[in-house]
Amino acid sequence: MKKIIISIALFFTFFNLYAQVDKSSELFKTLKTKDSLLFNVGFNTCDISQFENLVSDNFEFYHDKAGMTLSKSAFIASIKDGLCKLSYKPRRELVENTLQVYPLKKNGILYGAIQMGTHRFYAIEKDKPEYLTDVAKFTAVWLLENGNWKVSRELSYDHEGDKTKDTINENLLFSDKEETEKWLAKKKIPALGIGYIKDGKMEEAKVYGELEKGRPAPNNAIFSIASLTKPVTAMTVLKLVDAGKWNLDEPLYKYWIDPDVANDPLLKKLTTRFVLGHSSGFPNWRRENANNKLSFQFEPGTEYHYSGEGFEYLRKAIESKFHKTLDQLASELIFKPLQMNDTKFFWGSGINETRFAKPHDKDGKLYNDATISNTSASSAFGVLTTVEDYSKFLIYVMNGAGLKKELYNEMVANQTQIKAHQHYGLGWMVDEIDGENVITHGGVGPGTQTIVFILPKSKSALVIFTNCGNGGDAYIPVIQKYLGKEGQEIIDVETK
Repeated sequence: MKKIIISIALFFTFFNLYAQVDKSSELFKTLKTKDSLLFNVGFNTCDISQFENLVSDNFEFYHDKAGMTLSKSAFIASIKDGLCKLSYKPRRELVENTLQVYPLKKNGILYGAIQMGTHRFYAIEKDKPEYLTDVAKFTAVWLLENGNWKVSRELSYDHEGDKTKDTINENLLFSDKEETEKWLAKKKIPALGIGYIKDGKMEEAKVYGELEKGRPAPNNAIFSIASLTKPVTAMTVLKLVDAGKWNLDEPLYKYWIDPDVANDPLLKKLTTRFVLGHSSGFPNWRRENANNKLSFQFEPGTEYHYSGEGFEYLRKAIESKFHKTLDQLASELIFKPLQMNDTKFFWGSGINETRFAKPHDKDGKLYNDATISNTSASSAFGVLTTVEDYSKFLIYVMNGAGLKKELYNEMVANQTQIKAHQHYGLGWMVDEIDGENVITHGGVGPGTQTIVFILPKSKSALVIFTNCGNGGDAYIPVIQKYLGKEGQEIIDVETK
């Protein structure tokens, strides 16, 4: 860098330098055109003829990173064998309003000019958005040779390439692995799984980041999805309802009575509809009560209160009637038909631990994982699955899940109002945006944050899985990237 500064100083000392010319002058316009031919045409399109025409036979090139090139032939050879053979297409862009031109005269006669400015360099790769690779300053000496302008000296310096390695091109998020994983590292999110359904078909199922430090996450990484278990439970129950084997409005006490509420008259009002719509009357978990016992907080069906206990009550009633565990029923009705081969309700011999995205706290530290120790199905949390498997499930739901139309409509109807523009259906939350009801659900647990969205009208859907306590920090950028205008409307509903 010191050599470059000395070289520039020598230029200004050696040449009789006049004041910068006005941008409206013919000299400025002429050299701006020459610069455009050299870079916009020659460099950007690999048109070697521009270098042949515009570069002096006595050309010298000084680069603060790449060194010196001291002949025209060597410079052009470096373009042919370097620039023109890169795996990506480079593009140079002059930074607006940075170009300066200083005339060079001898005895009052113009013989050349010094041109200075700042330019940016971009890379263009197939199927990827263009991205910035470098920013630098340049100084060029143009001489009149037999009445033609030729560049005799070119200096390229103050490159910011090393700095841009630490910056993130947000245009490349969720398409470029390197940029996305730099972004995740800054946010302390170990792994991010994204499933995107477009026009009713799986467009992508990708996982970025690490299962744990030093272990890259494969696209078939297994995530613990916390409360995204509930929609699976709900769909299993609705399949039984659709088959005429279960009734939404039959009181659950006929099949199961928890000893804690056995003598409560509200017990006889508890139904599947109220459980799936989160108006069971139960707290989220009985441990929230001082005595650790289950109790009704209000009459079932009269208020909204999110409850895992309600789902567990429903599971016990279902298992009591059918003499099968929930995981057995879900496997028969959903997992096997949809070939969700990597989805399980609890840890067991069928889980590939080497693909498990281990849970982390918000600071990126590993949790002691309780998921692996689970030996039975919970209806409220704990399902282990992959982005691809859960995407299959969303496509199934988007297409009606094989349910009768009336029941499907009940599933998305307003069973319980949560807030303005948001209600619970049967096992699913619904965001009411302009022209579309978006079916959604999230999951939050120790070292887990997950969320999904289904837009039935546009036949699109989105899965977002993370394995950390601050994974929700990724939601808004992912939603905006994949769901566009509708995504912003969803964000507005979710965050108000």
